Amino acid sequence: MTDAGLYPSYVDLDPFIDTARLRSLDGYITERLERRLAEDLAFYTGPFLLDGTAPHLPGSKLVYLSRSSEPENYYDVDRTDLWRPSEEAGEFAELMAFIDTLPFKAKGRMIIMYDREGSAVSAHRDHDSVDLCHEFVWFRTNLDKPFYMLNPHSGEKLYVHSHAAWFDTVNQYHGGDATGALSFSIRVDGIFTDEFRSRIPFPAANRASAPALWAERQAAEA
Repeated sequence: MTDAGLYPSYVDLDPFIDTARLRSLDGYITERLERRLAEDLAFYTGPFLLDGTAPHLPGSKLVYLSRSSEPENYYDVDRTDLWRPSEEAGEFAELMAFIDTLPFKAKGRMIIMYDREGSAVSAHRDHDSVDLCHEFVWFRTNLDKPFYMLNPHSGEKLYVHSHAAWFDTVNQYHGGDATGALSFSIRVDGIFTDEFRSRIPFPAANRASAPALWAERQAAEA
């Protein structure tokens, strides 16, 4: 773990997106998720759980809006040359149109994570490569599911209050509380535009901490 940046933290991306348009998609996405009959792939937290006895398969499912031309490897989610829109993307055309407005010059993996039962998501880190910083936008159409960042040293939880966020997935844990009802979020990985990247204070070491460093500077300026 690193002491660089602010933990727990996230970068509030609402000022950079059209939140009104995003909220308007709530019923549209909900309707399509409720009628899905396919056996969507189960969401796997990966091996980096805060509590080793917590479930790796918390109950969430994944809808892939893009698919890779190679066997899936989490470390390739931002290799934009590998990813192309999936058949499912056509089912969520209005969502795809919104994604096109996000600050990416190229997009890689695009997924909807949903759970009809609204189960808790075990606190986890996505990977352990501190020199790898995935550029992504995590977002949701409503604020119903409590989603948090967690500092494992202090146990402090910080709940995300925005519709869209970027956060350090390596040096802090993240997870979600149970709701008992359908919940979903979307994540788009790729390469940020040059203009958006110019706002980010990328560190010389531990590049994964860039979102936490940006959050720290935002807090200092507030």
